[in-house]
Amino acid sequence: MGAALFSLAGCGWLERAERPAWRAQAENYCLARDLVKPSAYIEPQPEIDGPGICGLTHPFKVSALAEGTVAVDKNVTIGCPLVVALEAWLAEIVQPYAQADFGEAVVELEAFGAYSCRSVDNMYGAPLSEHSFGNAIDVSGFRLASGREIVIVRDWKKTGSQEATFLREVHAGACQHFTTVLGPGADVFHYNHFHLDLAMHGSTSTGPRRYCRPNPPPDLQPPPGRPDGLPPAPDLDEPMDVARASMRPDAGPLDLHGPSAAIPPPVAFEVKPAPPPVLPPDDIDGAPTSAIPLSKDD
Repeated sequence: MGAALFSLAGCGWLERAERPAWRAQAENYCLARDLVKPSAYIEPQPEIDGPGICGLTHPFKVSALAEGTVAVDKNVTIGCPLVVALEAWLAEIVQPYAQADFGEAVVELEAFGAYSCRSVDNMYGAPLSEHSFGNAIDVSGFRLASGREIVIVRDWKKTGSQEATFLREVHAGACQHFTTVLGPGADVFHYNHFHLDLAMHGSTSTGPRRYCRPNPPPDLQPPPGRPDGLPPAPDLDEPMDVARASMRPDAGPLDLHGPSAAIPPPVAFEVKPAPPPVLPPDDIDGAPTSAIPLSKDD
């Protein structure tokens, strides 16, 4: 009987399965192309293997991006492809809109966290989150060069304000660089942050399938791609490439990824016209599907 039992140590997963091969392939491809340069701000770390299938082959500890000009308010552990996506989002979306809306640059990302061996939204019985593979980050706000803070839980719902406009612009732009983008209004768990990840949702004729919620307003959506005849993007974290795992019964209450606060209802909002962000180049030939985040979704 003992041989039939699986270890309940670590995160408490009840089964051990193979980590999907595409994850290591994506990391290796990113490193082979020198898409991330190790530095004092982006430091290679030893492999994380488990518990269960959690972990990364080549994790990086990140304390700042954009050659050290944009700090992260706490060190985060993420994979090489996610570093690339964050760098592109900052350069092509966040900084241009910050200059257009405020006349100054973003100098810090505020984050709830990144790598964490846990289920989706810490819910009992849910699939493993992309956080379990260093393939996701939760961004809660931005700090400008003047010291001004743009905080998602506070400013998203300030209808008509500069802050709310900026947040909707960078949320919409994130949908071009990540395969999953979730923000306030997506569900009750994301009222206070943007969840950004590079989950694999399959492919379309125009690139990886993407999941972006809430839907960006029409003036911030990229032009539609060539019709591919595929159904809409799947629901969150479709368990197509991760093992289902149960949390311990004593795992505690749900974690809403940040300080507790009243969850506001979704807010209708009109976004003023803004200069379109620079679209990233086409995916590099030969990259594993959604391995290199040079385009968009969850």
